[in-house]
Amino acid sequence: MHTQYFTGTRGGQNLGITFKNTVLSPGASFGGLYTLEKLPKFDSDDIKEFSTLSYEELTRIIFNKLGLNVERDLLHEALQLYQKFDDKTSPAPLYSMTPYLYVQKLYCGPTRAFKDMALQPFGEIFSGFLHENKHSNDYLILVATSGDTGPATLQSFANRPNIKVVCIYPSGGTSDVQRLQMTTINADNIAVFGIKGDFDDTQNLLKELLKDVQFNASLRSKNISLSAANSVNFGRIAFQIIYHIYASLQIHKINSENVHTIVPSGNFGNALGAFYAKQMGFPIERIWIASNANNVLADFINTGIYDISNRNLVKTNSPAMDILKSSNVERMLFELFSYSRTREFMESLDENGKYALNKEELIWVQRYFGATSCDDTYCLEMIKKYAKKGYIIDPHTACGIKAYETIQAKYPNSKCVLCSTAEWTKFAPTLAKALELGDLKDKEALEAISKAYNIPIPRQIVSLFNQPEIHSAVIEKQELRDCILQWL
Repeated sequence: MHTQYFTGTRGGQNLGITFKNTVLSPGASFGGLYTLEKLPKFDSDDIKEFSTLSYEELTRIIFNKLGLNVERDLLHEALQLYQKFDDKTSPAPLYSMTPYLYVQKLYCGPTRAFKDMALQPFGEIFSGFLHENKHSNDYLILVATSGDTGPATLQSFANRPNIKVVCIYPSGGTSDVQRLQMTTINADNIAVFGIKGDFDDTQNLLKELLKDVQFNASLRSKNISLSAANSVNFGRIAFQIIYHIYASLQIHKINSENVHTIVPSGNFGNALGAFYAKQMGFPIERIWIASNANNVLADFINTGIYDISNRNLVKTNSPAMDILKSSNVERMLFELFSYSRTREFMESLDENGKYALNKEELIWVQRYFGATSCDDTYCLEMIKKYAKKGYIIDPHTACGIKAYETIQAKYPNSKCVLCSTAEWTKFAPTLAKALELGDLKDKEALEAISKAYNIPIPRQIVSLFNQPEIHSAVIEKQELRDCILQWL
């Protein structure tokens, strides 16, 4: 079995860094991210063979070909967690909404959002690596969330030995259901803080703490090592590659076509998984980024200019995409343009709030990506339109419909897979508004939609409203470090 070595997106000393190293310590040189040194390439015979595999077999073979060296029993244990998802045969089932549009339901896990696809097995892998290393240290895992990563991380790591988790979210920047999924968790190894600010603030705080020398020294004095569960950690991305491969193979098996993959995206981690799948030769035609009014990614893909120097974050009906600084674009830039160019781009972004691709680089990015954006009005219209057809979709999936319409106008009758990243239950007030059921709070909205459309509310969502909120702290950004050390 070959071993994959990882390299920093901005260069530096990266000798002998394995998958296990990147999972336990995700920060690379010069503030960069760890990424694969090389990707395997697959041909049509491989694709034919892979399309007969179960989801677990497919994961196992791709992890082997990537050289991630996860011990067989550990990977099996991690993938067994998918047995708790809605469909025992596939954690990420496809259903056909139109003859050309397949929706991949990525929200069938415990927190009803796509982050479970990666974070359920990731928690098991992380614990397994700790156990293998016979670590005497405890680990502190930091997670910043715009609403879905936090609940999924806390679910995955609650009560695991030798691991503590601190989760930060923008106060007032998530739905009530998302907040309750974090604040009601009752586990001694978990602390949750609302931050006065937006998601970019929380993500910046996380990155600052990862490289804060004083903070790390304080942790070391307590015999604690530091890691992260955001998609800065490649352990997350590894599992996100698989469901894109799986979807492309399912459709290719039926009609030998390449698919357009549509990803509602804010932080680009989900889209990055599709990009790697395409790079490896799987039947993906193009990856479409679906943005909301915070359309910095769509602007970047359409113009080659990434510019947040004069932009303010807009609060929208699709809050998980209310992000301006998309971490994972950096890994895509590295894959296409080398570490020195990536470092130039990222330094320019830090110093000037922007960077620009040259003409050739933009052509190269557009070979892989297309992008659309829409406003809240369009988003609500799509929720209403598809509800009439019998499909209840969340606001992020609704943004993806814009990309589907764009693709059909440009490339009629193309097959599309739309990643449905969250269940409607996470954003019930927005749906109630779209479906003209009134201006309702989460609990009332859930009940009204359930009754009007005769759809059940999962018990884990219903039970949230009967639990006490344990983690009620809302703090200023500059207080976080001290709050964490005090809690420890």
